[in-house]
Amino acid sequence: MRKQESRLKAVITGGGTGGHIYPALSIAKGLKNRYPDADLLYIGTKKGLESEIVPREGLKFCTVSAAGLKRKVSPKNIKTLFSFSSGIIESEKILRSYKPHVVIGTGGYVCAPVMLAAVAKGIPTIIHEQNAYPGLTNRLLSRFVTRVCVTFEESTAHFSTKAKIVVTGLPVRPEICKVTRVQGAEYIGLDPKKLTILIVGGSRGARSLNKAAVPLIKWIAEDAGKQAIWVTGKNGYDEVIKDLLDVDISQYSNIKVVPYLHHMEYGLAAADLVISRAGASFLAELTIRGLPAILVPYPFASENHQEFNARALEKKGAAKVILDKDLEGNVLLDEVKNLLQRGRLEEMSKNSLKAAKPDALDKILDVVAVVLKEKK
Repeated sequence: MRKQESRLKAVITGGGTGGHIYPALSIAKGLKNRYPDADLLYIGTKKGLESEIVPREGLKFCTVSAAGLKRKVSPKNIKTLFSFSSGIIESEKILRSYKPHVVIGTGGYVCAPVMLAAVAKGIPTIIHEQNAYPGLTNRLLSRFVTRVCVTFEESTAHFSTKAKIVVTGLPVRPEICKVTRVQGAEYIGLDPKKLTILIVGGSRGARSLNKAAVPLIKWIAEDAGKQAIWVTGKNGYDEVIKDLLDVDISQYSNIKVVPYLHHMEYGLAAADLVISRAGASFLAELTIRGLPAILVPYPFASENHQEFNARALEKKGAAKVILDKDLEGNVLLDEVKNLLQRGRLEEMSKNSLKAAKPDALDKILDVVAVVLKEKK
C-alpha cells in the first residue's frame, strides 16, 4: 500500500452492527497506513455496538444522538426525528471543532446526521455501501455526498446518482488470507486431506439452518472421507446438541461442533464448501479465499438485503441459494450431494475467486485521495 507524507484529519462514522463497524475500522487502519500522521476521529452512538468495539481499537471516539425510523407509522418516529435533529446539531459542533478534511460513512443510523452535517459545511464526504441492495440511509445520503463506494456492482441500479458511484468491493481483514489449509485444519483438529464442510449459523445462531444441518451432519459422520466444522452460534448450541442425541459426536473425529469460532480465518482456510447466511462481510471473506457456498439468506434482514447479496454470488456461479422458507434437512443434504457428485466445487471455487476484490481497501483509499485533491 502506498504511503504518503501528508497530514490528514478524517472523521469515520458507522454503527449499529458489525457489518457497518468492521468495514469502518478497516478503512481507518488503511488510512493510518497510507497517511502515517493521520489524525482520525470515529463518531458513533452511546448505545451502539461501536461504543464497545471502537475504543478498544485505540481510535478517538465520540458520540452523537441517532435512531432509526420505524418503517410503519409509529409514535416512536416523533422521538426519532428529535433525536435526528439533535444528532445533526451535535455533529456540526464536533466537525466545527475538529475541522476534518474528509468524512467517511459506512452505514447505520449514526451516518445520517454526521454526513448531512458534513455536507452542510462543505466537507468532502464518502459513503460505503456493503450490500447488493443499499440501505435506506445510504440511498438517501447518496444524493448529497461527494462519492459512493459500493461492494456489489448490482447495487448501482438502486442509486439515483450513478456518476458518483465507484465499485470498490468490501475490505477484508488481512488475517483471512494468511492462514494455510494445513494450519486451519490443525487448529480445529481435522485432517487437511479430507473434504471439509463449514457450517456457520452466525454469532447468535440460525435456528432454521441449524435444524436443517442435522441430517447433513449425520451423513458426514458416517463417511470417513468427509468432515465438518459446525459453528452453531451461542444461542443455538444447546438445541443442536439435543438434536444430535442419537449421535455420539465424541466418537466421530471428523465432526466438530462448536458454539463459536473466535478465529474464523482458520475455519475458512480448512473448508472446501461453506453453508451460511449471506452477510456482506462474510461473503467478501468467502470470495477472497475462493470458497464455494450454499447460502441461506436471513429472511428478516432489512429490505431482504441478504437475498440480494446471495443472488449476486449465485449469478456469478460462486454459490447456490436456498431460501429460508424452503430450507429442510433433506433439501440441504440433497444440494450438498448434488454439488459433490457433479464435481461442481472446483468450478464454483474459481468463480468465487473471480468475484473477490482483494484490492477493495486500496480502491476506497484512492477515492479518498481523489476527493481530497478535488477540494484543493
